[in-house]
Amino acid sequence: MLDILAIAAHPDDVEQTCGGTLLKMAEQGYRTGIIDLTAGNMGTRGTPELRVEESMEAAKILRATHRENLYFPDARLENSMAGRMTLAHKIRTLQPRVVILPYWTGRHPDHYRCSEIGYEACFLAGLRKLDQYTEPHRPFKIIYSSIYANVAPNFVVDISNFFEQRMQSLFAYRSQYAVTGDEGAALFPDEAEIRDRLAGIARYYGNLIGVKYGEPFAVKETMRVDDIVAMQVRSI
Repeated sequence: MLDILAIAAHPDDVEQTCGGTLLKMAEQGYRTGIIDLTAGNMGTRGTPELRVEESMEAAKILRATHRENLYFPDARLENSMAGRMTLAHKIRTLQPRVVILPYWTGRHPDHYRCSEIGYEACFLAGLRKLDQYTEPHRPFKIIYSSIYANVAPNFVVDISNFFEQRMQSLFAYRSQYAVTGDEGAALFPDEAEIRDRLAGIARYYGNLIGVKYGEPFAVKETMRVDDIVAMQVRSI
């Protein structure tokens, strides 16, 4: 059983978008897990087998207690009944209280398809009659990583103490980010540039809440506050 489950389209998506948050939650004693829907088969660099192997190394750095790949077709993700049912079964088995999904719009079709599949699978997982082999379970909270969406986040998590580990987990994907002379070298920024870019993004979101590094999230429902005196982040 997990407290938090991050569902992503590709290996290394989680590391870029919510890896610091997963690390922070693990530090607080929560059990975290990751499901990657595809193995990144269509990527220019590396092989699916290598990327899955690298994802398991990254999971250790992120202190995730569970990670698996569903091997759905990369760059051809479809919101199909088969896909929803497969993921719903995983959710019923892992029983997360919180699910993290990609933001519901984006440049890469796989990312917003993953968001659709994930949301609908969470709903299906709560239907008692879905299957006779697993108990129904519907996550209490679904949050969306909005780091690559041009939207104001609903909240930002302070990851200042975990940013370096998050970058370590990303660079565990040596096939994707190591400096090489392969055909992808002209298409992708090198490791130093990737680090500068992600640091800049994390600094921006951290600045919104008065910390060094942050990861932004969105929700579709209104958030509740019980103690307005204890609210953090200064207004002036």
